[in-house]
Amino acid sequence: MALSREELYGYAKRLTQSRSRLLMKHGFFGMLLTHAKLSIDEDCGTAYTDGERIAFSPVFLNQLSDSEVDFIMMHEIMHMVLQHCFRAKPNHELFNIACDIVVNSNILKSCDMDISSITLKEYGESMHLAPDNKEGYLYTAEEVYEMLLKEMKKRGLKNGNGNEGQGDDKSNSSGSQNDDKDSNSQKNGKGNKGDKSGGKGKKRARGGACPDSYDGFDNHGKWKDEGELSDSELCDKWTNILNDTAQVIEITESDNGQGSIPLCAQRLLKSIREPQVDWRTILNDFVQEDVCDYSFSPPDRRFGDSPFFLPDFNEKEERVEKILFMIDTSGSIDDKMLSFAYSEILGAINQFDGRLEGYLGFFDAMVYEPVPFNSVDDVKKIKPKGGGGTDFDIIFNYVNTQMIDDPPVSIIILTDGYASFPKESRAMGIPVLWLINNERVTPPWGKLARIKA
Repeated sequence: MALSREELYGYAKRLTQSRSRLLMKHGFFGMLLTHAKLSIDEDCGTAYTDGERIAFSPVFLNQLSDSEVDFIMMHEIMHMVLQHCFRAKPNHELFNIACDIVVNSNILKSCDMDISSITLKEYGESMHLAPDNKEGYLYTAEEVYEMLLKEMKKRGLKNGNGNEGQGDDKSNSSGSQNDDKDSNSQKNGKGNKGDKSGGKGKKRARGGACPDSYDGFDNHGKWKDEGELSDSELCDKWTNILNDTAQVIEITESDNGQGSIPLCAQRLLKSIREPQVDWRTILNDFVQEDVCDYSFSPPDRRFGDSPFFLPDFNEKEERVEKILFMIDTSGSIDDKMLSFAYSEILGAINQFDGRLEGYLGFFDAMVYEPVPFNSVDDVKKIKPKGGGGTDFDIIFNYVNTQMIDDPPVSIIILTDGYASFPKESRAMGIPVLWLINNERVTPPWGKLARIKA
């Protein structure tokens, strides 16, 4: 029977209230959920995500407490952000298990290891331990998947549904007081979904060893459903959302750790933020190192009794200063390109162990005044401006008028290159690096490096 308008409103209210609670308690999860569609699906049984939306069965939703709804919302949004829906493996069931172990363990860590945060009264404690009995947040889903495969082969199972048992109790344990009771019910074949005496999910709730059978509380069968966007479009969408959300959290995160980014998301962020350019090599080509091979202050103490005042030889100190980074923020530059631009600047600072100082500015048809920086934290606080057309000449006009008394030692321009290039003489002898995000544009002068954005 179709749900009434009042019933639909009530269910929608519960889901939006859950999202509001998570925004207050776990900012990272809550902010991600603002980008997900929430819906009710009477045919889904429990809950699921298809990569675009999070759907609940109304019957299942009625059985859940508010804290349980919050957990499932966090669980599903992490599947979406980590792109589990699009990373197929030959053994789908084992990969489902691996994904759940990693997601649940990361949620558990974000909730200060409070096991009730990942426990459902109808399903028990959710899987969170890898096969080595360590927390799943220490690994990627692929790493846990490989562990499960090895264990499956060790036990002589062909597809994860064999009948040789689950191994010893220790491998199934998460340190809970009721482990022995649950593992005994598992060995006796109780606890399967629909078993009136054993509950719905207690056959193997915690993780630890490869299960004989598995059905989690959410439906992974919807992961391959065709939606409005293609898999690649959804991957790009969630990559951008994750990066943007993380930048906000990193700037606004409170001292008590509220809203901290889970390790699984940090690993993904690191992979998409990893700089593609060898900045040390490039900048060394541009800038003469400030090298002092010897100094008369202080003198070499080994010759303290000598009538001669001898210099002390010092180690070379490498410092790069007054680099001007200019990021194209014209209408043709999207958020993904901006994220890559920031990644390259942060990568340059990290490669020089913080010994890089300069200015970060933005331009489209005008220059937005560059802001000085000398650390990664400084760069993260600088917000992009712009959105109009593109004009490269204005960069050199700004340098030759506003920075004439203290010009940069080099200029690095991050752009798609879709504008007329000025004459090389406009650079007034300052080395210029064009950092282009495509293979189609080649500047007529200056040094060129390409990044894939």
